Amino acid sequence: AVVSTQSTGVFENKGAMVGCSNAHPHGQIWACSFLPYLVQQEDHFQREYYGRKGSRLLWDYLQKELQKRDRIVEEGESWVAMVPFWAKWPFELLVLPKRDNVRRLRDLTSDEISDLARTMKRYLTRYDNLFSCSFPYSMGWHEAPNGSEMDHWTLHAHYYPPLLRSATVKKHIAGFEMLAECQRDLTAESAAERLRAADPENHFST
Repeated sequence: AVVSTQSTGVFENKGAMVGCSNAHPHGQIWACSFLPYLVQQEDHFQREYYGRKGSRLLWDYLQKELQKRDRIVEEGESWVAMVPFWAKWPFELLVLPKRDNVRRLRDLTSDEISDLARTMKRYLTRYDNLFSCSFPYSMGWHEAPNGSEMDHWTLHAHYYPPLLRSATVKKHIAGFEMLAECQRDLTAESAAERLRAADPENHFST
């Protein structure tokens, strides 16, 4: 039987600290016949905002961050990587396109794909240089679910790294954070400042 796909997810895990069984970074593509819970949430709030404002939530948010700039870590010609104000992981990143109305990975132009590679190399090098280690993380792309009425969506990527104070000290979600709500160990602004201070070009291992 042919099963229709409602949601496609692309993700990568890096490092034993996030549960990788292989030493090298590796990714997977998941195709679901349903909308996973987190995608449902993002779809709901983006749709609700678009219905009220007539503009895309993450696009409007990006414009505000570009004005303030204190949470931005890396900016390329076509992409911005920032520590979002709601981040629960110390050095969490949100990656957004600088062109409005990009809903899915297949919507990207060849120039945007090339600039994504350049921008990723810079912020991932910052990650590694922050604690002079191969920085562990789980990351994934969220794109618009399959369907025709998806004008509210913006393609974006999440990076969730567990490290907190050093290459060996990680953030643990336990106690109040597990049973009530997450707390930040440092502000999004200070996390972004520390990542900006890390070298984006010369890797610590060279």
